[in-house]
Formats: sequence, C-alpha cells, structure tokens
Amino acid sequence: MSDVKAGLRLLALKDIFLRDTGENSELSIKELVEKLQIAIPGCTADSKAVKRYINTLRDSGFDIIENRDKYGKKYYSHQVRLFETYQLRLLVDPILSARFITTEEKKNIINNVKKLTSENTAKTLPDPIVYQQSINHDYQRIKNHIDEIHHAIYDRKMITFQYGDVDISKDFKLRHEGEIYHIKPYALIWESNFYYLIGEDIKYSDEKNPRNYRLDRMRNVTITDKSFTRKQLDLSSHVQNSIHMFGGQDEWITLKFSLKQDVLNGVIDKFGIDADIRKGESETFILKVKAKLSKGLKGWIMGWGSQVKVLSPVSLVNDIKAETHKMIEAYNK
Repeated sequence: MSDVKAGLRLLALKDIFLRDTGENSELSIKELVEKLQIAIPGCTADSKAVKRYINTLRDSGFDIIENRDKYGKKYYSHQVRLFETYQLRLLVDPILSARFITTEEKKNIINNVKKLTSENTAKTLPDPIVYQQSINHDYQRIKNHIDEIHHAIYDRKMITFQYGDVDISKDFKLRHEGEIYHIKPYALIWESNFYYLIGEDIKYSDEKNPRNYRLDRMRNVTITDKSFTRKQLDLSSHVQNSIHMFGGQDEWITLKFSLKQDVLNGVIDKFGIDADIRKGESETFILKVKAKLSKGLKGWIMGWGSQVKVLSPVSLVNDIKAETHKMIEAYNK
C-alpha cells in the first residue's frame, strides 16, 4: 500500500475518532472498519489494518482509550477535547444572544463551533434562536468595522469615521454635520448587546478621554497611516464607570437604597462584589462609587424608582429632582 493511501486512511480514522467518539461514545474495531470504508469508498482496510492505524495514531501522540465490556469486547474512543461542554456554551450563548448578528451568520458560526467537539456533544448545543431582526440590517457594516478596528488597535494606527443616530423616521443622520472623528483606538468591548470602541479623541483633553463609540453608529471607518503611542489607562475601571456605556465626567456618587435582596443583587451585579456598600439606617444600604455623570447613570438610578435616593453630589441630586418633576408634570397633562 502506498504511503499516500496509508496517510489518507490515518487522517480519515482520526476524523472518525474526533467526530464520533467521546466520553459517552465508543466504537468497536468492526464499527471503525465500517466507518472507514464509508469515509474512503473502495477502502479495503480490515480489522488488523485498523489496529495498526490505531497504534500509529497513538505513537504520534493522539490519545485513544481502550475499554472492555463485561464480555471482553474492546471499544475505542478519543476523549481529549480542546473545549469542555461548558466552555462551548460560553462561546455559543453570547453569539445566540447578540441581536446585531443575522440569523444566517449565527448558524454559520455555531456550525463552526460544533466542529470543535464530537457529533454527540455538538447535538446538545443550542441552535440559533431568531431574535429581533430590526438591527440586523447593519450586520455587514458592523462585521467590517470589527475587522478594521481590531487591526488598527493591534497596529496602533489612528482611525477616522463619521458618527450618527437613527431619527424618528428611522433614517440615519450624521452628527455635527458629518464631522470627521479622529480617534486613537484602544479597545473593542462587548457591552449591553452592542460592540463599542474605546478610544481617545485627539480634539479633547485628557479629562474628557477616553470616549466610547458604538460600532453600529459609525460610518466610513478608515485606518490611517498615522501611528500613535498608547497611554496607560485603566480600561476596566472606565468600562465599570460608564453606565450603559454613556460617557461623562468621573465623580464620586453616594446613593441610598432600600435594603431588599433584589435591589442589593442589582447593585452588586452592576458594580461588583467589592463595591463600597455599607448598612444604613432603617433597612437601607449606602453605595459609594465613582461613576460617569451621564444620561446612562441617571437612567439607571431612576430605574430603581422610590427604592433609591441620591445623597451626593448636589448636582446629581438636583438633576434627578428636576427629572422627577418633569415626569410628574407629564402625567398631570
């Protein structure tokens, strides 16, 4: 038998072990012969040849486990996988929940992820679920932006783009009359079901940087030839302080919450287990945290209704008071 044929049979047998065996699925020599003959039409390999191939694969470092049943019959399997099942779920679930990815693209990605494990395990992974389609029409643009900005961050090249929003007529309108943004890109993050670019806008001072930009709101992204030196920034704290990724001035805030488990859970979920939380008076707790004074922060606070009260700073107290008055007036009309 030629070396080429032997090589093809070894590769085919290895694929069979990867695809059809695992912790809960083993194959006998007879079953391996049958599958090899299906994989390579006209293959004349018999049980002795398959046993030789198994030994060759083992010698190459490919782990094959041999077990016997109670009657002494031998079964073989390959159980080493790049990913555990829970790790595959960690890869799959965010893809399924990403509203900007089209259903067709979800299928393609999930099918590729399933190739990282056996067929039996792959069958247990969830199939794409149809999510709201209203923001999927921009997927091709977002996909290109991810690719372009990813390389710009790695190469430390400045980028330019225009930025905008969808108006009441669902038409996209550029901000600031189509102004070109000149940004030093630092990181791409996934937050609140959207991709964001964290970067430094060269027209602003350090106090107003870094800034956040949603990828689906960018247009005409261009990687320039201009290199930049990245500053040492605590991006983790920046993301933590940016409620719903709204930008703003960092400031210490103090909030008083009703001491209810669901409220406490929500605060810890947002600011982490190490947040500065202490018991207050009359079944309350006090949170002290640095956050960006922004629409996102105010919206998050008001979402708790009467279960939260802003203690400081005074500017934020006044803003929340003013907004609650506007809400009352809106309902009195």
